[in-house]
Amino acid sequence: MVNQLVELGIPARTAVYINMLLLCFLLIAAVLLADWISKKILRGVLQKFTARTSTHFDDYLLRNKVLAYLARIIPLIIVVQAIPYVFADFEDWIEPLTRLTDIYIVILAVGLLRSCLRTCRDYLKTKEAFKDKPIDSFLQVISIALYFVGGLLIFSLLTGKPLLAFITAMGAASAILLLVFKDTILGFVASIQVSSNDMVRIGDWISMEKYGADGDVTEINLTTVKVQNWDKTITTIPTYYLISDSFKNWRGMQRSGGRRIKRAVYIKISSIRYLSADDVERFSKIQLISDYLEERQNEINKYNQENEIDKSLIINGRSLTNVGVFRKYIDAYLVQHPGTHKGMSMMVRQLAPTATGMPIELYVFSNDIAWVNYEGIMADIFDHLFAAVRYFDLEIFEMPAADDVRSLQFTQPATSGKTLNQYSKVETSPN
Repeated sequence: MVNQLVELGIPARTAVYINMLLLCFLLIAAVLLADWISKKILRGVLQKFTARTSTHFDDYLLRNKVLAYLARIIPLIIVVQAIPYVFADFEDWIEPLTRLTDIYIVILAVGLLRSCLRTCRDYLKTKEAFKDKPIDSFLQVISIALYFVGGLLIFSLLTGKPLLAFITAMGAASAILLLVFKDTILGFVASIQVSSNDMVRIGDWISMEKYGADGDVTEINLTTVKVQNWDKTITTIPTYYLISDSFKNWRGMQRSGGRRIKRAVYIKISSIRYLSADDVERFSKIQLISDYLEERQNEINKYNQENEIDKSLIINGRSLTNVGVFRKYIDAYLVQHPGTHKGMSMMVRQLAPTATGMPIELYVFSNDIAWVNYEGIMADIFDHLFAAVRYFDLEIFEMPAADDVRSLQFTQPATSGKTLNQYSKVETSPN
């Protein structure tokens, strides 16, 4: 080509450049044509493959651009083979260009491997066995390793030093690398521990008050865990803190089919008293405890008679109390309530008295773990108990309201003729 250009009267040096430019143009055209043909061939092969299988793996191959990376291999081979011919008159250019193509091969290989990893990740997430596994964490670790190896290869190609010598030189900087990648290393270790110990899965409901997290885990990656709270906000927790700090995982509750109700009714202590025979007869009309009262009262009467107890004073011997009967009523009510889980713990207990009354605590489980239904069951139980407590001559403790204070009436001392207004005035003597 150069000789023909010289015969046409073009200077030899200019002819060399024109020849190189023409060859570069032909090379670019050949690369584009090879890229288009390779994509067509690969797409056709993939379509035939997908026609014979029912898997969606091929969709993920296309989505993650695996075919795009594979299609670049043939054009790259053409470039590598053509460089010595295209730049035959520029021998000083061949080595740098060959080195650039080697660097591009490394970048293409890293990109192809990452696309394959993303394809495997997307495909595994469709499998039931891997839906709750932190696949993203492992993908990120492998990606970092690929970038690290690719970076070493590129530096080795740029500097012209062997890879082994470069790795040896990097040993001196290992402390700096450990410092720079501290969070990544800690996250990697934490991800392995979280996965191997089955501490957290995607979809678990966790609570971590220190970070304001209370909701479902939506993502677990190398350095962070994303939690969608019940108010639809997103809280990001460092993965390492899942093994260094305390958190609550509600998975056990969700699997058990029952959700705990632990709440107390505070009884006004001054309303607690012994029951007389008339009271027992009146309470016997309450169907849930009628059998209990009859059996219990017969037992108490027998004891008092055998021990010749003087019942002219009710404190003597054994007697029923209204708060004790109320506890038994709550027991019977919970047993027959359709919203309580009969196969789990069910207890009504009396706690130590406080300044706000005597707590009667319910420890029971609902048979529906859905939040809305759970709250409805709990509200239904306590609505009934708040309304039922007066039938046992008991009162719920509550702080006085403003209307209660305003309704108080003050009486004047009998020996004084002064009114309250007069008492409130400050008397001063004249100067």
